[in-house]
Order: sequence, then structure tokens, then C-alpha cells
Amino acid sequence: MTEERTKIVKSSFWTNFFNSPTERSDLERSLSSIPLFSSLSRKELKLLLEIIHNRTYVAGEFIFLQGDPGIGLYIVRDGEVEIRRKDNSGKEHTLANFVKGDFFGELALVDGEKRSASAVALTDCRISVLFKPDLDEFIEKFPRKGIKILQGISVILAERLRKLNEDYFQLLITKSNGS
Repeated sequence: MTEERTKIVKSSFWTNFFNSPTERSDLERSLSSIPLFSSLSRKELKLLLEIIHNRTYVAGEFIFLQGDPGIGLYIVRDGEVEIRRKDNSGKEHTLANFVKGDFFGELALVDGEKRSASAVALTDCRISVLFKPDLDEFIEKFPRKGIKILQGISVILAERLRKLNEDYFQLLITKSNGS
């Protein structure tokens, strides 16, 4: 007699459709701690909450793939996400890890270009997403609030560019000292 085994495969497909109502105060606190949204008033944050989408991902599930269209900003509510990039030979390199309260994908809110890396859930994750078309509509409806968000994006991009410049400079120094 052969023993039949049933394999249970976890999928976040249905949980994304039937998500419980957003824990609004928790999400509001998360948003207000992100430099992008820190200049928004509580009332403005409440308006922004209306366009935030919540998703769940199981460990090992890709949130997006390198080369996908950049369509939104992701905020880690629970869990851990890894950002990976493949080089020309196909070898994957880990670029960053994000945990609760961290965010990634903000460039998509500016340029909508293809993703330069992949994002994968290392653990089961709850992620809040702000999609570019929703933000564009929000900015059109509320231009003053939109300007605050765009200023926040500018600050983040400037900080990251400064850090990248410093890292590059340190690599140059290391290389010239090692020659």
C-alpha cells in the first residue's frame, strides 16, 4: 500500500484580496516616521492612508523582479525583505536588507523606470504600497500636499546620493593606497 502525502503550498494570493482592515494608527505612525511623509500633518496623512495598499508575502516570494516596471514605494510593516541584483553573468548580489519601518522603491515615484534589482521576502511579510498612479492623482487633487511629498523624496535622494559619493570616494582612496 502506498502512502499518499498532501503537500500544502502557502500562497499570499488570497490574502491580498481579503486583507483585514488596515491598522490605521500603526500605519499612520509608520508613515509619519518616514522622511518622505514627515512634513505632512495628521490630517494630510489620513488622506494619504486612503491610497495605501496592503499586501502580504510569504517567505521566499518575490515582491518585484529586476527589470519589472517601477510602480511604487514599499513600506515594510512586518518581516524582512532582501534587495538583490544580478550581474551580467547572472550571479546575484545582496544589496540591502529591510525590516519593519524601512522603505524601498522610492525612485519609482519619480521616474517609473524599470527596477534595477529584485525584492524578495526573507520572512513572511506585511507590506504597505504607495503606487505611482495613485500618488500622481493625489498630487493633482492636493498640490500643496504633493509638493511636501516631492520635497521629501528629494531629501531622501540627495542623502542617498551623498552617501553613494562618499562610498565611491572611499573606494578610490582604498584603491589608490593599495596600488
